[in-house]
Amino acid sequence: MTDRFAYDYPWGAQITDRGARFRLWAPSQEEITLIATESGEAMQMIPQEEGWFELETSMVKPGQGYHFALQDDMRVPDPAARAQVDDVHGPSRLVDPKAYQWKTPDWKGRPWPEAVLYELHTGTFSEEGTFDGVLKELDRLASIGITAVELCPVAQFAGNRGWGYDGVLLYAPHVAYGGPERLKALVDAAHERGLMILLDVVYNHFGPDGNYLGLYASEFFHPERHTPWGPAIAFDRKPVREFFVHNVLYWLEEFRLDGLRFDAIDQIDDQSEVPILQEMARAVRKHFHDRHIHLTSEDDKNSVALLEFAESNRPKLFTAEWNDDWHHAMHHILTGEDDGFYEDYVDRPAERVARMEAEGFDYQGEPSPYRGGAPRGEPSGHLPPTAFINFLQNHDQTGNRPFGERLTTLAAPEALETALALLLLAPNTPLLYMGEEYGETRPFQYFTDFHGDLAKAVREGRREEFKKVRLFADPEARHKIPDPNALSTFEASQLKRDDVPVGQREARETLVHDLLDIRRTCILPALSDIPAHSGSIEAQSGGAFTVRWKLGGGRVLTISANLADESEAIEAIAEGDIIYQRPDAAAEALEAGTLPPWSIVCRIR
Repeated sequence: MTDRFAYDYPWGAQITDRGARFRLWAPSQEEITLIATESGEAMQMIPQEEGWFELETSMVKPGQGYHFALQDDMRVPDPAARAQVDDVHGPSRLVDPKAYQWKTPDWKGRPWPEAVLYELHTGTFSEEGTFDGVLKELDRLASIGITAVELCPVAQFAGNRGWGYDGVLLYAPHVAYGGPERLKALVDAAHERGLMILLDVVYNHFGPDGNYLGLYASEFFHPERHTPWGPAIAFDRKPVREFFVHNVLYWLEEFRLDGLRFDAIDQIDDQSEVPILQEMARAVRKHFHDRHIHLTSEDDKNSVALLEFAESNRPKLFTAEWNDDWHHAMHHILTGEDDGFYEDYVDRPAERVARMEAEGFDYQGEPSPYRGGAPRGEPSGHLPPTAFINFLQNHDQTGNRPFGERLTTLAAPEALETALALLLLAPNTPLLYMGEEYGETRPFQYFTDFHGDLAKAVREGRREEFKKVRLFADPEARHKIPDPNALSTFEASQLKRDDVPVGQREARETLVHDLLDIRRTCILPALSDIPAHSGSIEAQSGGAFTVRWKLGGGRVLTISANLADESEAIEAIAEGDIIYQRPDAAAEALEAGTLPPWSIVCRIR
């Protein structure tokens, strides 16, 4: 087997025996010139059919920069470059993907039931703010019980600081993080430690700064169809479709990633005969036969159309979907917040959590008050619990708060510990957000690195978003919301593990480690062949409930929990061995028909 990997895609620059082949789809241009940055040499590219321009030449060497020049002499980067020399406006860098020699070329990945996801933002996760900074923490994450690191988007975006969801060069790992070479080193190191690496990708829009596609390929977009970020992407046109389908395969093949998370797929305006997401997933399933590849999504519509499974719950298309419902109901329970979308969960929140534990989503076609009574969601009880990714925090739900407060500062410790136990011991796929494992208290705020009028628009737009929130109805209150472009906003969001008191930090890490150890030894062996409609609510009373799951191999998992400040009387259902209880006398109390405040009892047989 080779230890050097390259994916040959139809856009951009590909290394050949005679140098490199450069291809650009520019149907709005009559001529395109390739310019070598170092030498200043220029060669006209050869027009091809259907708006393509192509040139094979050795005038640009690996490691050197290049530009495309339009017919008005404006220079633009390669939209499918593997790397940039510097920022999104400068030259692209020619990369030989086979220059990297992999230490783990035989890595096959891990089955999805083993996934314990850990979402992190590369720029704020470490002091260095780089892929190497993440690499240094891999041993610690693995020792806690994390099995899959999920990176927020790393595709090149404007400036050095940003969440990554405004990427404009979707094939180029961000220069400030270390570029393609250091991303490969991170993935390689993770695989050496038995960790999977997944990457968040954004296919619903391009960022507002540095996207030049419209200048030479206006057909890349549908100007008559509007999205929150401008004209819709023309997924019904072959070159556009190829750009995205091959981007998916590129990340998985050339970077040996174990999977991708597709951001906000409900915002993809695609009217193609074959939906682009289906084509992407089918291409992945066709291309990769000997590796575990996991495709996950975020979909505010609670659609389950992409979640189809064959024998042993093998995914035909996508593997799992983020469950915002579970977060919203749990957040309301833990904090009492009821503004915005939380209003959909203020009525019987614990019952809603019980339903989600048993069936996946809360909203499965019911009217959503937050959405003006419009129906939301589809039936989901037939899907395996592992098809739902549950979380108490993530980049969105923390960072899209006005001040980015973490749950550690908003909820009582005993409540949060019970919620963590429910998250990590239920059969759904759990996700932890960076710092959550040790009780990080620093915020994660919304930050960008824009300048001029765009910076002003982003700052004012950010504050305007919270106009309908009661606490920020007053303009003076909104003025206190941090400026996304201020360096201090970014710096306030960087993790500072050592700032958390040692005893508090060690206690939380021990709790998470112990819970994940129970998950690995007691629950994981029965997660592979879970039958349809495996979950059922066995008892319910106020803030308390008992849910039972039929797992693989005839095993049965039962969780009883009380998510309230008061004791709750509830029918005693005691079957199987106790694998976890909190507090220590919770099981005994349950057998007597009562659950103490913020208690949980887990049994398996």
